[in-house]
Amino acid sequence: MSWIPPRAIGGVLLVCGIVTVGVLFSPAATVSFLESVAGDPVQFSLVVAGLYLVRPLFAWPTTPLALVVGYGFGVALGVPIALVGVIVTVTPVFVAARWFVSDPNDSSLAELPFGGAIDRTATAICQYYRTAGQIRGVAVSRLAPIPSDISTCAAAVSGVSYPKFVLGTVLGELPWTVAAVIVGSSAATVRTDGLGELGLFLTAGCLIAVVVLLAGPAYQTIQSRSTDAR
Repeated sequence: MSWIPPRAIGGVLLVCGIVTVGVLFSPAATVSFLESVAGDPVQFSLVVAGLYLVRPLFAWPTTPLALVVGYGFGVALGVPIALVGVIVTVTPVFVAARWFVSDPNDSSLAELPFGGAIDRTATAICQYYRTAGQIRGVAVSRLAPIPSDISTCAAAVSGVSYPKFVLGTVLGELPWTVAAVIVGSSAATVRTDGLGELGLFLTAGCLIAVVVLLAGPAYQTIQSRSTDAR
């Protein structure tokens, strides 16, 4: 058995801990407190900033926080604030994932529990980013209805540069953020339970966008493999 890097072991333990905490705590538990400070812009701003900072520890999705931002700040201020909040909250996850898996080709990862599956998944993700491109790859992963931190970790371990990660995140999160802020701004009380019926239409629209954005790289890959097979 090859030596397993402490970083990789620490990463697995950290993920297990975060998932456990995320099951025990939810953004809905903060609703009553948010409503109590909503009348004070300074307090509300500090609370929202704190929520974005601690979000990775609780594995919360980013959409409920955008709903909260919309409730407190409205659409005009809420959209840029929520987008900045998304970048702030995913950055620690990106940095941590890059640090724990500094070399995505390290074969010692296969020695971890389910390491073989992790290794094959990492290889497939790296191939995805090589085919789609870094900015487009990140944007598509944000448009698709998958957990935010999974998308972040996938980009980090695949060697996506931080500036391209930020740009792709802004592009991919934009429709989700705008929709959440609008819903939040129109709500009579703070809500963190999602986008309701709008979420179904937005999910369908984003999935269509994913197909359109990946059609070109997929076609090129198929053509390339067909040429190599001849």
